[in-house]
Formats: sequence, structure tokens, C-alpha cells
Amino acid sequence: MTVVTRFAPSPTGYLHIGGARTALFNWLFARHHGGKFLLRIEDTDRARSTPDAVEKIFEGLRWLGLEWDEEPVFQFSRAARHAEVAHQLIAKGEAYKCTCTPDELTAMREKAKVEGRPIGYDGRCRRSGHDPAKPFVVRLKSPESGETVIDDKVQGVVRFPNAQLDDMILLRSDGTPTYMLSVVVDDHDMGITNIIRGDDHLTNAGRQALLYQAMGWEAPVFAHIPLIHGPDGAKLSKRHGALGAEAYRDMGFLPEAMRNYLLRLGWGHGDDEIISTEQAIAWFDLDAVGKSPSRFDMDKLSALNGHYLRSADDARLADLIAPTMEARLGHPLPAPARTRIAAGMEGLKPRAKNLVELAESALFYAQERPLRFDEKALKNLDSEAIAHIAAIVPRFENETAWTRSALEDVTRIFSETHEIKLGKIAQPLRAALTGAATSPPVFEIMEILGREESLARLKDVLHLENPTANNT
Repeated sequence: MTVVTRFAPSPTGYLHIGGARTALFNWLFARHHGGKFLLRIEDTDRARSTPDAVEKIFEGLRWLGLEWDEEPVFQFSRAARHAEVAHQLIAKGEAYKCTCTPDELTAMREKAKVEGRPIGYDGRCRRSGHDPAKPFVVRLKSPESGETVIDDKVQGVVRFPNAQLDDMILLRSDGTPTYMLSVVVDDHDMGITNIIRGDDHLTNAGRQALLYQAMGWEAPVFAHIPLIHGPDGAKLSKRHGALGAEAYRDMGFLPEAMRNYLLRLGWGHGDDEIISTEQAIAWFDLDAVGKSPSRFDMDKLSALNGHYLRSADDARLADLIAPTMEARLGHPLPAPARTRIAAGMEGLKPRAKNLVELAESALFYAQERPLRFDEKALKNLDSEAIAHIAAIVPRFENETAWTRSALEDVTRIFSETHEIKLGKIAQPLRAALTGAATSPPVFEIMEILGREESLARLKDVLHLENPTANNT
């Protein structure tokens, strides 16, 4: 049997972090078993389902690298098929028409509450028939005794007393199908073999199992994973970081870091923390999913992202940060700047935890002359510092190698000759070359900027009577 999983979000908002993890677990399970990962858009709530939200789901999944294997299924378009199954159940004697009014249902619930009985439908139309002149809903004939048992691959054996599973509505009085019916019919018709979803759906599993039984269909294997909580143990919300996938992308997180982090929220492989996608596919199975809620930790995500930044391809990182840099600069990056940025990644990557920080730290490679200086840089460009730069520039001009080691040698000899500490010249050089007080090693920067650009930036400082005039 080919394993077939699905991710079935409702397009009423963004792809939130919990949904992204559910999609990841389904995708990994399918890939691990050589099966298929399908996507279904549950858009039956027409008032809240929007094309923009659908596109956000597609965009978020693609960014995470969770490509689905067939065309997405849109649930609303299958309403006629759902209704067809409801009428098949009536014909089989597994469902019936109910004409109880809202007032009757309210009175029924109130009476059950007073008598201490379960507050559910009491099945009166099931036994007495219905008036064909009245509007009706279609209800499932649930077993009135015994229990429904689910062998859940995460939660274990879960038992539902049938007395608590009342005759649920399958078709509303306007003929539209309910969520419970639509989900079961779609999962059956799509050939879903394994349903992996949040444990907030666990109570639905009992009712859905009854529908499979009534239709004579084989039920999928259920696996209900614990929800993600915030650091304080409360249900994850926006204040904890429950944002859309695109928000994490815009904050500068890499998709491989997000996959690794989401994987470890509720699943483990020994003490391994850094797990590549290839390893995840090879190792993932449901027996390593925990039963307790996991806690979202932005600091851990940031640290993990920093690891992936340091190991990422330099050219790829340069391409990823280019749009952010162009937005800051107000113009496209010229080719020489792109080359410098890629070449400078060795020194830039260890200093950043996300792409936003990386773009910010790389700006000096792309800025046009004359540079602008931040406040801390200006403190390193007093008259004494500028005098040191003026004195060392001719020595740089005479250097033929223009490598970081050669440039460092020139600077060391200069500092020893003038009996000043190396930092007294290196810090002003850094400020003049980058406009900032912190950066990758200054001689690495000079090598990457090249002779012409480095000397031009240093001479710009010499020609400025008051460097603060360029302060942003």
C-alpha cells in the first residue's frame, strides 16, 4: 500500500507555525515511506475563505520546501459529492432526516442539562420519522451503546463511549454538507492512508470513524500530535511568535532552519539537534513523536538559524539579502557590489543570526561614496585618527600584493614605526572603510573592496573637513 498523507488548512488567514509543523510532519512521513503528500484547501467557510489566504498558504509551503505531489483539492467544489454520500447513507439506513426546529433542540439540551445527561441530540426523529413538509437536516445513525476505539499512533488506544457520540448532522437544512462529512468523503476519495494532525482534532476522530464504518470504507490510520505552546506553557498565540510562515521569512530565517526547528518541536532522534532535511526524511516516523506539548522558543530558533547561515552557500546568501539591501539603498545592486558581498560572506556570516542582520552588516560593501558614518564610527575619526590615515595611505599605495596579510604587515610596520597600538590605526581604518565601528576584519575588507575602492574611501575621509556632515 502506498502511503498517502495530506495537509488540509482552512484559508481564513496565514499559514501559522502550528499548521506549518503539521504540514512538515505529513510531508516527512510521506517522503520517508516513499509515498505521496497531498494538499487540500478546506474552503467551505465562504465568508472567511479568501484567494489571498489561499495564496499565502501556497507561498508558505513553497518557502518551506514542502511541495505537494498533485493538484490541490478545493473542498467547496466537491459539495455535490459530499451530499451524494449523505443520501447514500440514508438509502443504506445509516442516516435519517431530522425536522427538529432550533427551539426544540434548545429545549432538548436544557432538559438534558437539568437531568444530568449528555447534552446531545436524543434521536427522536430517528425513531418517529419525519414530516416531509418540513425542512430537514440529515443525521448519522450513531451506535447507541458500546464504544468506538481509535488506535492512534501517537496517543495510543483512545476509547469514545458511543453514548457521547450523538447523531451528528451531515447535511444542513439548506443541503450544504458539514465539516465532518466533507472531511471523511474527501479523505476517502483522495486515498488518504494516514491522517497526521493536531490533537485538538482527536475528538473528531471518533465521529469520523463512525462515518467510515457506516459507509463500509476502511478508515485511515490516525496520529494526533500535541499542540505547540508558548514559553510560558500557555497555548501558542501571536504574542509568543505564532506568526505566518511569510513573517519568519521576512524576519530573515532560512527555510532549512525553520524545517529543522519545527521538526524538533515534538519529535526527536536521540540527542541530535542539527538535522538536515535528508536525515529527517531518513529518520522520521511517528514512534518518536512525544505526547506532551512542545514549547516555542524564539531564542533557540534564532541560534539554529545562525548555524544554518554559517553553513549556507555564499552566493545563495548574497542573492537572498540583495532585495533587502536594494530596498535600503534605493537602487539595484551593481555587479561589483554583488561580487564583493558574496566574497565577504566569510567574515559577515558569523556575525548574523538572520538575513536581515546579514543584509545590514553587508551594506558597506555596496554603499556609494562618500560613505555615511554612524555615531560610533565618528568617534574613531577624530583629528589624530585622520592624521594616521593620511600618513599610512601612501604606504598602501606602494603595496603591490593587496592581500589581507600584506596589508596587515604594512599596518603593523606603520604602528611600530610610529609607536602606536595597532588598534589606534585599525579602528580608524575600519570606520573610514565601512562607516561603522564594528565589521569583519579590516584587512579582509580591504582585500575584498580592492585597491581602487579602498584607497578612494580612505582619501574621502582625508578630504572631509568635518566627517559629522555625513552622519545619518
